Amino acid sequence: MPLEVSVREGETQDSLLRRFQRMVQMGGILREAKAHRYFLSKRDAARLKAKKNAKRKRIGR
Repeated sequence: MPLEVSVREGETQDSLLRRFQRMVQMGGILREAKAHRYFLSKRDAARLKAKKNAKRKRIGR
């Protein structure tokens, strides 16, 4: 999924950069890249998910 941001007429580089960063964040590109940083087996992924859910339940009370 390539992202393309073109310069609008009269647009500054700062606003162009902000628009690009917003598109990257909304597209979930960084989250996906961080998730694929290293291999997790299905068992390890399930264990990590359970651990996060337990922590969220503890803090939520």
